[in-house]
Order: sequence, then C-alpha cells, then structure tokens
Amino acid sequence: MILTVKTKSQTELIDITFEIQQLVSSSGINEGLCILFVPHTTAAVTINENADPSVPADIIMVLNKIVPWEAGYRHLEGNSPAHLKSTLVGVSELIIIENSKLFLGTWQGIFFCEFDGPRTRKLHVRFLPTKYKE
Repeated sequence: MILTVKTKSQTELIDITFEIQQLVSSSGINEGLCILFVPHTTAAVTINENADPSVPADIIMVLNKIVPWEAGYRHLEGNSPAHLKSTLVGVSELIIIENSKLFLGTWQGIFFCEFDGPRTRKLHVRFLPTKYKE
C-alpha cells in the first residue's frame, strides 16, 4: 500500500497516525507488524508525542539548529540539510499491531517528516500478519 502525503512547507512534521490506523483496520490483521518506509532521500518517518503540537515544533527547531540551511554544503542541488535530516531521523518504522490497533504508547503518534517541501510524497505501508481477525 502507498499513502500519499502532500506537504505544505519546506520543513514540517505531519501526524499520520489516523491514516495508518485506518489502513490497519481495513487490512483484517488482528496481530502482526506494520512496516513504514519512506522512499525519498529528503523525507523521513518517526514516532513521537502527538498530544502537544509544540513537540513537533521543538523537533523541527532543534533539527534546524543541528543542521542549518546555510553551512557551506557541497551538494549542488542546494538541499543538503534535507538529506542530512532524513539520515538523522530515519526512513522507516516498525510498529506492533495488537487487537487490530497500532501498539503505540499513550502519547505516541506517527509523523511523516518533510525536509525539502512542499512536495507530494509517498509512504509505503506493509503488514506482516501473525493472526487475522476470526
């Protein structure tokens, strides 16, 4: 399955927890694993707190401090910081599915991370079932 994500900013974290849970619910899987993979070199996926919108904003703030847009990069395309941020955050996540639900902590959500937007992106979603609904 492919989830299409349309980003609106150069750098943003988009909560996609609901969309991924919808895919799990419609899959018929009761127990198993959900694999998320971003096939882009300037985007990523992560799990973090989704209850307070200041958390994603803080993550972006710190990533921008660690990897500033202007730092004498050699990559001619001009988006080296996006490549570096993608490497730091990572392009995949593995989430347990239990009772047809994503097994996330109380405050956890799944975020698509855009570092070179705005763009239309793809997130590949795969399931490894260990038990189907009866």
